[in-house]
Amino acid sequence: MKHKIKIYPAIDLKNGKCVRLYKGDMDKSTIFNDNPAAQAKIFQDKGFEFLHVVDLDGAIAGNAVNQDSVEKILKNVSMPVQL
Repeated sequence: MKHKIKIYPAIDLKNGKCVRLYKGDMDKSTIFNDNPAAQAKIFQDKGFEFLHVVDLDGAIAGNAVNQDSVEKILKNVSMPVQL
């Protein structure tokens, strides 16, 4: 049986930047791109069909924190975005 695999690139947002946490520690992060909308466009231009976005600050606060970055991402790509 042949399986079709879909890869969903992810953008984790912290302080309006694309980051990766070290072992889930909010105080230990690496910035991969300070422009999330540009990063989303890179993923789209590479042929990805979907994007997964996590508002890390929002997850801690219990409400949307990086809404501005999310809105810029949505304006910059035409692919579906899961938040």
